This record gives sequence, structure tokens and C-alpha cells, in this order.
Amino acid sequence: MKSVGMAALFKQEKVEDFYDIGEELGSGQFAIVKRCREVSTGLEFAAKFIKKRQNRASRRGVRREEIEREVNILEQTQHANIVTLHDVYENRTDVVLILELVSGGELFDFLAQKESLSEGEATQFIRQILEGVHYLHSKKIAHFDLKPENIMLLDKNVPLPRIKLIDFGLAHKIEAGAEFKNIFGTPEFVAPEIVNYEPLGLEADMWSIGVITYILLSGASPFLGETKQDTLANISAMNYEFDEEFFCSTSELAKNFIRQLLERDKTKRLTIQDALNHLWIQSNEHKEETPANAAPDQIKEPKKRERRQLKTKRLKEYTMKSHSSMPPNNTYVNVERFAQVVEDLSHMEASFSGLASAHDSLQEDIDGLVSVYNDKESWYKEESEGVRHELSQIRYEFRKVEAMKRGLQDEIKALEVSVSSVNNRYQERKRHFDTLRQELSGELKWVQDMVGSFGVTDGVRVGLGGYPNCAFSTVFNNDVNEALKEMLNRSCGDLLSGINLNLTEPGQQR
Repeated sequence: MKSVGMAALFKQEKVEDFYDIGEELGSGQFAIVKRCREVSTGLEFAAKFIKKRQNRASRRGVRREEIEREVNILEQTQHANIVTLHDVYENRTDVVLILELVSGGELFDFLAQKESLSEGEATQFIRQILEGVHYLHSKKIAHFDLKPENIMLLDKNVPLPRIKLIDFGLAHKIEAGAEFKNIFGTPEFVAPEIVNYEPLGLEADMWSIGVITYILLSGASPFLGETKQDTLANISAMNYEFDEEFFCSTSELAKNFIRQLLERDKTKRLTIQDALNHLWIQSNEHKEETPANAAPDQIKEPKKRERRQLKTKRLKEYTMKSHSSMPPNNTYVNVERFAQVVEDLSHMEASFSGLASAHDSLQEDIDGLVSVYNDKESWYKEESEGVRHELSQIRYEFRKVEAMKRGLQDEIKALEVSVSSVNNRYQERKRHFDTLRQELSGELKWVQDMVGSFGVTDGVRVGLGGYPNCAFSTVFNNDVNEALKEMLNRSCGDLLSGINLNLTEPGQQR
């Protein structure tokens, strides 16, 4: 085993110069796992080629900081139940993790092949899972993706195979005082705090262990719905039960263990130490419920055996539908199995023509996997819904400002039209006034000329009877002037009232 310091170094050398790369063991969305042999020692490992994201705008590949986080966590872990990191290489397009070769397959596949499964056997494997998680939690590391696909066996050809926890792509170090939120994981196994986008901690792993134990003992998934939305709604509503059909031979102690893990309030949920100390785990051995020497038991025994066989049969059906198509030892996050399953099926159809009669049932499995693929893809797309909502709000506010701006422009145009109308009317009245003034000036001149033709002498007008001391000219002129002023004022008043009337019209129209 190489030192932690060497594992932390991203070597820029060609991995092919130090390892003979063999057949592919599995593939994921952005990773391929291949068997490899170290040239210097002859030891076998698994080489995981992770495609790097070339730029921040791209969605293809994995960001460098995410790969570094996975490597950093793996180099901190040295435990019998956790996959070990051996070396790290890097080239222009990939980071290559040289990992411990875990070749025993998935735990659920192994157990599903057994004819029967007792709770004692189940607790032996659950305890190993707990011990691996206990080591992680002691270092404040949360796995965040515990599920059957990530629980492997180092070697299944031994009396008690060793559990290996794999896939640390979602794992995070939980920092004290730092709030951490995220939406990730597989919907079937995520805790309520992930669904509700609440602060996350080590407790989320304990919920996942509860779901795994439920499935292991029954072959049924507690929260799985027809759609991803149904599954998440079941988790939020704590919508699960111990169906008698699935748990008829399960002990109350085992159910109690599951109940205390599937606890909505994470402060009341079992911690990893509580789980290890639980009586169901501590007993680690459950005797057969029926004595072997009683005559009636020979009648009941087949029923009990049948129930146990049915339980493993349901577990096998579950793994076939949900997990068995996962390529072995694929430890990368966001694994999508559909492409690999399609390739495997094409080989099967080419090699085994006798399976043509089973084509319809196989097609149903493929359709189910396509649905799983689509659900997982939409799960991660939903993370951007919040951002899109905020952009929609900004666009709405922008449109409101634009509408107000257009309204103000319309009002300014209307005002300009009103002012122009008033100005035109004013000019018209002014021209009318000038015409009237000219007419009045002509009339005044005519009156003055007429008065001048009367010829007044010494204050007495000739031809009017000779009224002495009568300043007729002065009086007459005054009267005429007053009359002219009155006419002029009346005309000006008419003009001004017309102008005022026109000034109010735009306001009334508005």
C-alpha cells in the first residue's frame, strides 16, 4: 500500500507506463472502471478513469474540485470495510484513480442467490456496514450515497464475505458550524432533510441504512413509488409500513431497529454508535422459531421455509429490477446503467437465440431502466429551477418598468399635442384680434374725421341752434373713446376666454 502522501499527488505521468490496463469492469456517466495490473508488483487493482470537465460552461465531465474532494476523502480512510485508494494519475482529459479491486459483486446479489436468509446472517452483514460507516462518521465524513449498488463484497467465495463501501463521489466532510445543503443522491434512499433542502449531516447516512435494512429483510422498498415525485412525497410524509406479507417472519426487534433509523426528526434518529449498540445487532444470532423435534413442526416447517425462500425470491426480484444490471465495482457518483444494460442485452440476443421467447419481459426491464435513467436525469435538472424562478421575477420587474416608461412617453406626447393645439388656437385668436384692431382703427379714424368735419368754434357747434358754452366736441370725443374702449375690452375678453377654454380641453380629454 502506498503512502497517503503519494496518493494525494496527482501524477502527471502516463498510467499505462506503470499499469497494464485490462478489461472493462463497469462504466458510469463520466467514468469507466477497468481491471489493471501493477507492472512492478504484479498486483491487481481497479483503474477508474474519470472524465474531467474542460470548462465551467460545459456539462460534460466532472469538475476538478469534485474529483479532488473524492480523492481527499479516500486518502483519509483506511478501514477494512472501505475501498482503498492506491494511486492517482492525471492527463489532459482524465483523472485515473487506482483503487482496491473489489471483485465479489454486490451484497444484495449475493444474498439473493441464497435459498434462505435468517436474521442472524443479515445482521452479520449489517454490522459490517455499520462498522464502515462508524469509521467514516468518526472522521466527520458523510457518505451521502449509501445504497445496495455501493455495498460490495471483496470476495464472495469465503464463509463470511467482507463488506466494502464504495463510491465516495458525493461524500463530504461535515465542518462544525458550517451549514451544508444539497439535493443529491438516489431518491429511493435519500433522507427527508435532503428532500426538504434542510441542513445536512451524518444523520442522512443512518436513514439510508434503515432503508437498506428494510429491503434486505423483505425484498420490498419502503418509499418507492410509481414516479420519482411519488417516492419523494412518500419520504416527506413518512408513508411506509411493515406489510404483513413481507414481514410475517421478521422479529419485532428488527422492526424496532428499522423504525428508529427511519425517524423524520434527525435528532431522534439512531446515531451510528446507537445502531451498533442496538440489541438486534448485538445479539447477532437468532435461533429458529420452531423446535426441530416436535411432530407438528414437520407440518409448519415447510411453510416457514417457504416464507424464507419467498423472501429471498423477492430480494432477487428487487435486485433484478433495480440493481443487478449495475456493472461490478463502479464506484463513481451519478452512475447510469442503461447504456451498459443495452449493450449486454444485445450480446445476449446475438449469443442466445433461444432467449427470443423472453424478449417481451426483457423489454419491460429495459423500459423500467429507461424510466430510472430519465428520473435520475430530471432529479439533477431540478436544482436549476430556483435560479430560473429568480430570473423570471427579474424579467417581470423589467417589463413593469418598460410599461411605465411607455406610459410616461405616451403622456408626454399627449401633452405636446395639447400644447401644440393651444398654440394654434392662440395664433388664430391673435390673428382675429389683429384683424379686429385694424377694423376698429378704421372705424375710429372715420369717426374722428366725421367729428372734425363738424367745425366747432368757441365752444359753440355751428348749425345746432347755437348753444353757448357747450363743449360738445370734448363730450363727444369722450363718449366715443369710452365706447371704443368698451368694444376693445370686450373683444380682448372674448379672445382670452377662448384661449382659457382651449387650455382646459387637453386636461379634460386626459
